[in-house]
Amino acid sequence: MKRIVICGANGKMGHTVASCIAERSDCKVIGGVDSYTAQYTDFPIVATVSELADVPDVIIDFSNPSLLDSLLEYALVNNVALVLATTGYSDAQISQIQKAAQQIPVFFTFNMSLGINLLVELAQKAASILGGQFDIEIVEKHHNQKIDAPSGTAIMIANAINETLHNEYHYVYDRHARRMKRDPKEIGMHSIRGGTIVGEHDIIFAGNDEVITLSHSAASKAVFAVGAVNAAVYLCGKPAGLYDMKQLVQD
Repeated sequence: MKRIVICGANGKMGHTVASCIAERSDCKVIGGVDSYTAQYTDFPIVATVSELADVPDVIIDFSNPSLLDSLLEYALVNNVALVLATTGYSDAQISQIQKAAQQIPVFFTFNMSLGINLLVELAQKAASILGGQFDIEIVEKHHNQKIDAPSGTAIMIANAINETLHNEYHYVYDRHARRMKRDPKEIGMHSIRGGTIVGEHDIIFAGNDEVITLSHSAASKAVFAVGAVNAAVYLCGKPAGLYDMKQLVQD
């Protein structure tokens, strides 16, 4: 039985993760971390990770990038695996995550959905065939409460495409101030925020007289919770290293 702590336990994703775990027999929640400590189920919720009464096997984090330092410190001291599902990390924070993964197992991806990770692979395949002949644009849509833009998933998709194209492309986020023709070596990224959109991503390959669009739409937050819990169970007992959805699927 894998023992899990949820960081961001009182957020929407925290509740969804807790519900997902409650339906499984191979893991259980032994505690939560949230600045809002109201308890809604049978596990205790504390304000900081240092206040946890018991050391878990793994922590699932759906909180805020500002908590990364305390999470990494706790995990390194107590040899706890981490599933980092929070978005909006800076480059410096990502470097911290990579460094911590040299000592503990860390599962880190910008999107926990299996479908999104398949979309990334399809985009890479399309780029390998169409690159240089088709313009590439990424459109992402999320709810009106999302703070970061573009989404971490959009950046993950762009990075995967760019890697396939030998990192020759640059990213353009705003055309309003650009009075010029489109550079063939650019990937455009566009963010839409409104209503309760859970998450939609379109990758547009626009060529001469034809357009190919790859799309993914999440109908509920449950797809991300299921992915995070699967990652947590998978990570338990693994050696130190940086893991993502590709390893989970292949194993």
